[in-house]
Amino acid sequence: MQNEESRTAMSEKFDVIVIGAGAAGLMCAAEAGKRGRRVLVVDHAKKPGRKILISGGGRCNFTNYDVSANNFLCKNPHFVKSALSQYTNWDFISMVSKYGIEFEERDHGQLFCVNDHTAKDIVSMLLEECQQAKVEQRYRCDVHSIEKTDSGFKMHLNTDQVECGSLVVATGGLSMPKLGATPFGYKIAEQFGLSVMPTTAGLVPFTLHKEDKEDFAELSGIAIPAEITAQDGTLFKEALLFTHRGLSGPSVLQISSFWEAGQSVSINLVPEVDVAELLANSREKHPNQSLKNTLAKALPKRFVEVLIDRKELEDKPLKQFTEKQLNGIVEHLENWKIAPNDTEGYRTAEVTLGGVDTDHLSSKTMECKNIKGLYFIGEVMDVTGWLGGYNFQWCWSSGFVAGQWV
Repeated sequence: MQNEESRTAMSEKFDVIVIGAGAAGLMCAAEAGKRGRRVLVVDHAKKPGRKILISGGGRCNFTNYDVSANNFLCKNPHFVKSALSQYTNWDFISMVSKYGIEFEERDHGQLFCVNDHTAKDIVSMLLEECQQAKVEQRYRCDVHSIEKTDSGFKMHLNTDQVECGSLVVATGGLSMPKLGATPFGYKIAEQFGLSVMPTTAGLVPFTLHKEDKEDFAELSGIAIPAEITAQDGTLFKEALLFTHRGLSGPSVLQISSFWEAGQSVSINLVPEVDVAELLANSREKHPNQSLKNTLAKALPKRFVEVLIDRKELEDKPLKQFTEKQLNGIVEHLENWKIAPNDTEGYRTAEVTLGGVDTDHLSSKTMECKNIKGLYFIGEVMDVTGWLGGYNFQWCWSSGFVAGQWV
């Protein structure tokens, strides 16, 4: 018993402990430290910012020129507005500029480090901000047995007991397990009675091989309902959108998590139309009608024209097709195979959809409404940005605002 007493007596005290030395955690720690708070950042990894370092092919797509609430997925679409307005993309851009880090704009306002500057410089910048704010850091550090106390929280870090007034969970999502991603943050949420929205990895459009890309470029902006199946049998039925770079839309963003490089996907282009019936009826009533004009009732005409140009379909009057040929056309449209070249996101770390339910959190401070001193920031919560620097911006914004209150 005495032993336990003395261990408690030796418990080291911090104002703030941040679990997770990633984008959101480092941002929050630096901000809290600037306010004179005694801050400790802990992470089970060997070093900070591992996902930042590999993001954007090592160039880090750190934000976007055009950021609004519309660029984020969250059960509550208004949740992100406060943080994004308190700390904007321009605030982060000005910090990057202050540190002399050069960057370039790529597609859609995406900003990447350029020339001699890489993702390492973004991590160094955040660490420098932390150092100036006297933030302590511990790596290869496991967190055990978090408990609520009257004055805050106590927990074990490896074998040491520590206490804090504010506890910030910045543990990220489940994407990139090789970089140490775990469900730890969700477990903390559940321990304290917060619900967690179901998690899935995703949000990556496909790019196409040069020839396919050129063939379909003119269809940019056209959307059709579709069912997409990956080689592992996973199927999603949602809109398919042709873009100037390839294939997008919710169905593609979803299936991308189940696709591996080199594989093709199978797409039912007509999930809501009985094409066999359409062709049979049309051939009976309008035998001289062309295949193109017939299929234009089920698909955008320009898309049908592209399939004909690609010699996937032959355009002639319906009466000239045999039964077998018509069945072949149906089969082709219901199992249209295309092999993506890549995903747009190879430059961008994958994200996790879902996470800690934002209904439990203050959108102004990221603090739990029911548990004083407990904060969730970054990717651990149910906020997912679109591809293009938005997920990093959410880390900077949510980390910054929590840092003003912890």
